[in-house]
Amino acid sequence: MITLEYLDKLIVTIVAEDSVLYESPFWGQHGISILLEVYKNNIKKNILVDVAQNSEALLHNLSLLNISPLTIDAIVLTHCHYDHTQGLVEILRAIGKNDLPVISHPSIFRLNFITSPYLRHVGVMNRDSKEKIEESGGSLFLTSDPFQVMPGLITTGEVRRQTDFEEVGIPLKTITDDNKIVEDKMKDDISVIANLKDEGMVILTGCSHAGIVNILKHSVEITGENKIKAVIGGLHLVEAPMERIKKTAEALSKFDISLISAGHCTGFEAQVELYHTFKQKFSPLHTGMKFVF
Repeated sequence: MITLEYLDKLIVTIVAEDSVLYESPFWGQHGISILLEVYKNNIKKNILVDVAQNSEALLHNLSLLNISPLTIDAIVLTHCHYDHTQGLVEILRAIGKNDLPVISHPSIFRLNFITSPYLRHVGVMNRDSKEKIEESGGSLFLTSDPFQVMPGLITTGEVRRQTDFEEVGIPLKTITDDNKIVEDKMKDDISVIANLKDEGMVILTGCSHAGIVNILKHSVEITGENKIKAVIGGLHLVEAPMERIKKTAEALSKFDISLISAGHCTGFEAQVELYHTFKQKFSPLHTGMKFVF
């Protein structure tokens, strides 16, 4: 178990997401990027969780939000997929720092592909390779363990799979070191945990390929904290059968959760089921949304 300290304050801003609100000036894109403004002992750090897939749109939205890329202090990549990692090199160049921490799982640069409806690589693209990230000022911190970004803010590390109804959600494949094609179980899917005194954990997800219930169980286990202030991000139920959606909503209702805001890969049917389950504690995620804890 990790001894997790408390943050003094957390501001969560949705910089990129699949949807935007009516008459919004923000640009939407398939993907997600979340900015965390983290406060602890008179220190403030800006942590970017994922970069979606279009750096021009991401930088446009940051400008509308009056957030300079120069103020970003670290980047967390929740998993390998292009709609969370594409354009990372351009974002690093816009940030313009040397040795900027880029935190992720060690298997993030593997080949990750689908074969239906046709062969397509969906992982980290060559333009955002390990070498190009480092050339552009990124300093890679790759670990399968929970990683402390600052006291009170950690990654989950590799999530233990515990439920019998959750799955990756896409028929993904990879090629092993001995050249065998195998199912890719997305072991690199990690999330971010922010801990707030008297309020509990705020859990930020990219796609929840590990299963959102698995992620919450794992987060409770590694921290010893049962109270969950918020779950924000993608839940990847967009193609899930209704049976899995219902089981997910029911399992989530067993946790002490004050707020769920889910979008990106969550899907409309899952959003509706979550609303029926959580009522006013649920809200769809949109580009430009801001949460202050």
